[in-house]
Amino acid sequence: MIQYHQIDPIIFEVGPLAVRWYGVTWVIGFFGGWLLGRKRAAQPGSTWKPIDVDDLVFFSAMGALIGGRLGWILFYGFEYVIDDPMRAVRVWQGGMSFHGGIIGGLLATFLFAVRRKRHFLDVWDFAAPLPAIGLGAVRIGNFINGELWGKPTDVPWAFIVEGIARHPSQLYEAFLEGVVLFFIMWLYTKQPRPRAAPTGLFLLSYGVFRSLVELVRVPDENRGYLLFGWVTEGQLLSLPMIIGGAWLMIWAYRRNVRGGNATVS
Repeated sequence: MIQYHQIDPIIFEVGPLAVRWYGVTWVIGFFGGWLLGRKRAAQPGSTWKPIDVDDLVFFSAMGALIGGRLGWILFYGFEYVIDDPMRAVRVWQGGMSFHGGIIGGLLATFLFAVRRKRHFLDVWDFAAPLPAIGLGAVRIGNFINGELWGKPTDVPWAFIVEGIARHPSQLYEAFLEGVVLFFIMWLYTKQPRPRAAPTGLFLLSYGVFRSLVELVRVPDENRGYLLFGWVTEGQLLSLPMIIGGAWLMIWAYRRNVRGGNATVS
């Protein structure tokens, strides 16, 4: 087993400004997604230009940040905000929800699609392999912050936190949602796929990975288990992703309509 040594979440401070590792992981995520988007746009036959990728990442970032915060307020922190309304704007105290972030990102990229006169499913399909680096990086940020630990366990790779050996659930998520999801999506989208299939695969894969890790992750203290003594909020929020993603893939392959992200097969 491994002793967990608390890492200072603040890298450095300049007056009232504090640069935190968690914030840096978000920057890494958006920068990584931008690099991947630029690489994919540069492929022969791509209908995407570099400026399109720049704007897509900007829209995605705004949607993910705003949606992530609003999602945390609605799904996890509503009681805190009712007791202290200013908690809603004190982002430095933490509080982001991936499910809120994905909703915000989808809405923002839908708006991008409308403005650029692209089919919104083509935009979502192009963006599908881009978030994985960020998902993995942010989970590393959770690990540095010493939050979202798993249940007590005796596995050899457990981390001892305050005298208790626990599953490093943040690292499980970093591996599954970051590394594994990236390779699944990047390899799958190397070839043209039916319109909506990449989006469906992303939703399905993330939903499954998140639900699996939730089995060993300690739920938020103010939520606990919501059903049957083991179902968490994260699993309930992931269920529509699993169902919707599977339906999208079936629908996409039955229609077999070619997307508009490439001009050649």
